[in-house]
Amino acid sequence: MAVLETKNLAKIYGSRGKGIPVKALDNFNMTIMEGEFVGVMGPSGSGKTTLLNLLATIDSPSSGEILINKQNPYKLKDDELAVFRRNNLGFIFQNFNLLDTLSVKENIILPLVLENFKKKEIDKKVEDITSILNIKDILNKRTYEISGGQQQRVACARALINEPAIILADEPTGNLDSKSSHDLMSSLEKINKERQATIVMVTHDAFAASFCNRIVMIKDGQFFLEIVKKSTRQVFFKEILDALSLLGGGYNENI
Repeated sequence: MAVLETKNLAKIYGSRGKGIPVKALDNFNMTIMEGEFVGVMGPSGSGKTTLLNLLATIDSPSSGEILINKQNPYKLKDDELAVFRRNNLGFIFQNFNLLDTLSVKENIILPLVLENFKKKEIDKKVEDITSILNIKDILNKRTYEISGGQQQRVACARALINEPAIILADEPTGNLDSKSSHDLMSSLEKINKERQATIVMVTHDAFAASFCNRIVMIKDGQFFLEIVKKSTRQVFFKEILDALSLLGGGYNENI
């Protein structure tokens, strides 16, 4: 079943320089099936972050359509959209976006508290997700008392705790060292396989992308190519590097 579809999606921003509009996305089509782990890659200015912002309902498309579980969030009223976003979308940010006034556990359960879940059900969900992410022993700590890698896994737990239809991850390894990056991506891979979590991750990091099972590459706001993991992660990593060399451009900046 398709969890997410974009149909002829376009985003045009206001003028730069001499009054020329900037087309960040141009008739972009993509389908994400339930249980997929998809990476989105492209050079600087390719439109990959614009795409993520549109999927996250942070920004609105200029034309085209986005369907999440067959529903177009941009046709909802503001109050309906807030509920839709809370129930269907989970977010993992590069900068963690945790609340340092709350404990680790309080950060994780925030989406459930907003939905008035009962304590017994909250405790069971916390037990399940923190076991997978190996953060059970830090639940009572404050966010400033734990490492960056642990903070990102807490952010993952918060994103996953209410089992949204899709997880949107924006450069989740961007602020992590190599070991923490490996631990995080291994956890996301495990969650994808064991819980059939659907994940879309924007990244410039070929190593992180190698944990996905499909990569969609964007160039100049348009679909460029797609590669699918067919064997080992090491082979897939080499295929990603080869594809990036065709794209050209840098990978540390985003539109």
